[in-house]
Amino acid sequence: MRRAAWLSASLAAALLARAPAARTADRTRYVVAAIGDSLTDEKVGGGKYLQVLRERCPESRFLARGKGGEMVNQMKKRLPHALFGAGMPRLDHVLVLGGVNDLYSDETAGRTPEKIERDLSAMYREARARGAKVVAMTVAPWGGFKRYWTEKRQRDTDALNEWIRRQKTDGAVDHVVDAFDVLKGEPRERLCDGCGQKDGLHWTKTGHERLGVALHGAVFSDCR
Repeated sequence: MRRAAWLSASLAAALLARAPAARTADRTRYVVAAIGDSLTDEKVGGGKYLQVLRERCPESRFLARGKGGEMVNQMKKRLPHALFGAGMPRLDHVLVLGGVNDLYSDETAGRTPEKIERDLSAMYREARARGAKVVAMTVAPWGGFKRYWTEKRQRDTDALNEWIRRQKTDGAVDHVVDAFDVLKGEPRERLCDGCGQKDGLHWTKTGHERLGVALHGAVFSDCR
């Protein structure tokens, strides 16, 4: 009996000693790429939300593959080589943030919510077919972009965002992060106080930080 008790105590001590290492081992070193427009293009001041993730996940990699001015049909064409071409690491996740340039190009380029949805769906499928999990993000508020925003385009934005929100339930993506909800202000179609630059479309450091924190909490909280 004494020997059995000693063995039980020894086993318990061994398990306790291993517990911290097990928790460390459970954390993940991610390799992630984000595709998008100027909001993700680091060459023009976008992509700062990825820097939040880099700081919180120092052993992981977060690559910005945004290109200013792009619509999602252009992103779709670029995705295979920009995210999975030569020299790119194997990706665990792909972040997809786009659609606002399409929404205000409804007259000049004939972009409709239905066309945007088809192109986003193709991007989601392509990324998953190549072994990456997909994080879909809604279109952030852009009502302060007075040169192009209209009530009709806001209705289109709302319709597109509702479709994006359903994609996880429908099994088309692995995560949805609601950038609109994270960054909405008062009125709701405008960016929150301190989140938007003067043009009403692009984000300040505060806006990027809010989205980065939301992404970390929703998808990458177990990162290394």
